[in-house]
Amino acid sequence: MTDDSTPPRPATARSWLREHSELGVCVLLLVLGVLVLTDALTMNVDITQRGPVGPRTVPLVVGTGLLAVAVLLAVDVLRGGRGEAEAGEDVDLDAPADLRTVALLTGVFLAFAALIGPLGFPVSGALLFWGSAYALGSRHLDRDPLIAAGLSLLTYFVFDNLLGVPLPGGPLMGVL
Repeated sequence: MTDDSTPPRPATARSWLREHSELGVCVLLLVLGVLVLTDALTMNVDITQRGPVGPRTVPLVVGTGLLAVAVLLAVDVLRGGRGEAEAGEDVDLDAPADLRTVALLTGVFLAFAALIGPLGFPVSGALLFWGSAYALGSRHLDRDPLIAAGLSLLTYFVFDNLLGVPLPGGPLMGVL
């Protein structure tokens, strides 16, 4: 005689974590809240402050808010609450990640960080904009570098000249 009513298998740790993946956001919020509060409480403040609101007020409120949201979200997730799926996008959640695109974008950002000092923002920014467009699927090899160069120069001049935020110009800025 066979018994078809086998008891359900207990959930493994991996499946439990997959079902409660929002707890990762809770941990991130908790760490950020502790970091902000630690920074606010160890801040050197001049004692001759005028008025009730000092430089510690906003970081203390933000840090406390981060901790409160982390705890409330964790309680909700552990009680079975789940975030609602994005209704506006047609995304196949079972499809694997596009690791090639992620690797290309990571390489482009690392190259930008390494090249901004020696080459300056206009050149490294153009490489960043063009490399990002290429990594995300654009294959207009005649148009994309020109747009990237124009966008990089425009960004450089807006930040450096109009906003007063100095960006490294590199060797080409001595020529222009």
